[in-house]
Amino acid sequence: MYSQENLTAMIVPFYLGERPDSEGRKIQEIWAWDFEKLECTHDYVQWLFPLTEQSHFNPNAPVVDQDVIRAFREDPRLQQHLSQSFSVMLNFYGLAIASDQRVQITISKSAHYPQRKQEWVNMLDHNYLRITRILKCLIAFGLEEEARALYKCLSQIYRENSDQIGGETFQYWTNAASTSDC
Repeated sequence: MYSQENLTAMIVPFYLGERPDSEGRKIQEIWAWDFEKLECTHDYVQWLFPLTEQSHFNPNAPVVDQDVIRAFREDPRLQQHLSQSFSVMLNFYGLAIASDQRVQITISKSAHYPQRKQEWVNMLDHNYLRITRILKCLIAFGLEEEARALYKCLSQIYRENSDQIGGETFQYWTNAASTSDC
């Protein structure tokens, strides 16, 4: 078991591909996982999308401080790697990111959304917690536009599937997307 201080110190080298997470996995390995592994493994999302608060589910999850947040906001490589992690998860959910010539970011359903939807648009699905974490992390680490684009897409998905997602989950997403501090 690592101390929280050690876990915090590990997140930037992990994100730069220089060091594994607490389970010995490098970020590039996680990015290459198939959908089944992304669904069934429950201790990686806290490494891909760390927060300032302790995970209730993963005692080996890093908790970031303001120095780590500043590093992510200022280092283009960390921003690029966070964008890659985000793209992996969007693909997992059947979503796709695009930007137009004005650099306006949009997220929409991809061609494989109908199949991927079966995996996560379900009552009380654990992926709803993952999505809340992703939204909070993106905003804290400087990818506010991406977070807002995801929230806009999730709003549409909620309108179509409110009976499966539930109002409480959607409120968590709303709160996460509107916060400026995680």
